[in-house]
Amino acid sequence: MQPYFIPYIGYFQLMNAVDVFVVYDNIKFTKKGWINRNRILSNGKDEYVTLPLKSDSDYLDVVQRHLSDQFIEERKKLLRKIEGSYKKAPQFQTVFPLMERIMNYDDKNLFGFIHHSLTTLCDFLSINTEIKISSTVAIDHSLKSQEKVIAFCKALSADEYINPIGGLELYNRADFSGSGISLQFLQSEMVSYAQFNHEFVPWLSILDVLMFNSVEGTQDMLRSFKFV
Repeated sequence: MQPYFIPYIGYFQLMNAVDVFVVYDNIKFTKKGWINRNRILSNGKDEYVTLPLKSDSDYLDVVQRHLSDQFIEERKKLLRKIEGSYKKAPQFQTVFPLMERIMNYDDKNLFGFIHHSLTTLCDFLSINTEIKISSTVAIDHSLKSQEKVIAFCKALSADEYINPIGGLELYNRADFSGSGISLQFLQSEMVSYAQFNHEFVPWLSILDVLMFNSVEGTQDMLRSFKFV
């Protein structure tokens, strides 16, 4: 999977469901995706929170991108926005210090910053899955798409590969089976909870889930999916 900034619960459902989770560092950065931004609740509506990046080539990999030189000030603004949005949420006193630890991590490298945030959130949720960085796995990294995924599976002696439901159109079960690998897709079930007194806004960042639900309640939600 690509590294995402405080991603939605489905990302953590996948992490929790597998034995080994490979996160890409050597993959092209994509604009307007989820690598450096996500959505939180603000005044009853969804609003983006974005990690500001240093201007650079559009052709660099994620690991070659860096947070902006103004990030020290920008992260203060991001934390104030999170505080303003959630200070009355039931789990604010527990979760806001977690976000402060994530946002104040001293690494200007985009991948390093996001990798730390993912491992911090996994620790908080007691997700003990082994996380590997893609460039450290010995495969031919010039491979693309399905062939690259199969190469990762072989290198890690996997007999099963689980992908989010969005990969249903990308990957072929017969091709994986021919390599001795079972292919499954994880489809998240809708989880809903009270967001103050507003109409529920689904699929926001895991931050939103944690602000309104206990750790134990969130852990239960990690099992709210099915395989297809």
